[in-house]
Amino acid sequence: MRRGARPDPTSDVPKAAKQDNDRAAAAAPTAKKSTAPVKRPNRKRAAAASALETTIGYRFKDRDLLGRSLTHISATGGNRNNSYQRLEFLGDHVLGLIISDMLFRAFPKADEGELSRRLADLVRREACADVARAINLGEALRLGSSENNAGGRTRIAILADVCEALVGAVFVDGGYDAAVKLVEKLWGERMRTPVRPLRDPKTILQEWAQARGLPTPTYREVARTGPQHNPVFRVAVVLPGKDVCEGVDRSKRGAEQAAAAALLEREGVKAARADG
Repeated sequence: MRRGARPDPTSDVPKAAKQDNDRAAAAAPTAKKSTAPVKRPNRKRAAAASALETTIGYRFKDRDLLGRSLTHISATGGNRNNSYQRLEFLGDHVLGLIISDMLFRAFPKADEGELSRRLADLVRREACADVARAINLGEALRLGSSENNAGGRTRIAILADVCEALVGAVFVDGGYDAAVKLVEKLWGERMRTPVRPLRDPKTILQEWAQARGLPTPTYREVARTGPQHNPVFRVAVVLPGKDVCEGVDRSKRGAEQAAAAALLEREGVKAARADG
């Protein structure tokens, strides 16, 4: 070493290791960043979720909770915990409790039977789906492509389930009072003005017959037409001392209800009364 020359700090590094370090340093500046596509949130769905909050009058503190309440299992790769199913379970019970309390306060003279009928009418699947449609819930749903292509946004079962999940999500995010405000907003008018009779024609006919000392009406299938996968039923209702009446529907139960309604109409009984 020449006198006065500075020592080389790499002189003690093995030659092979030094070459490896030099190659790594030379490669670092030219390393390419990952080109894997970044999954962006669906802007249309996000806008629909925000519009939904405006419609229901509630803003979520936990946005992930709102997203989960709107996510069908088909959009999760089969992970049920990332879908609305747990929130639906909770929302079903929260909805039943709140509406039971609303009915108890709104109808102080109603007996247990009437309250039960009103409750059943308000929480049934079709009623929840109607509420979902009224707030345009289908537009905010997150569905897998196959479910979306199959018309999942309009399916009664999915709309009803997500409606209950939304109630559950509001309950978790904002507490019981927030859930009460939501249910009163969405179900209040329906509670005060039922969209269908609280008692179906078969029930009314049975009560009418019993009040007159007649036996319970019986129903028999008269005919079944149409393709096997989508038949049409014709059913007759038989009540001693009364002429037979018939009803037609695509379900046997529906045909029975139609037959009972026909007999009631012929006898001048108002089957559409909500409170008897």
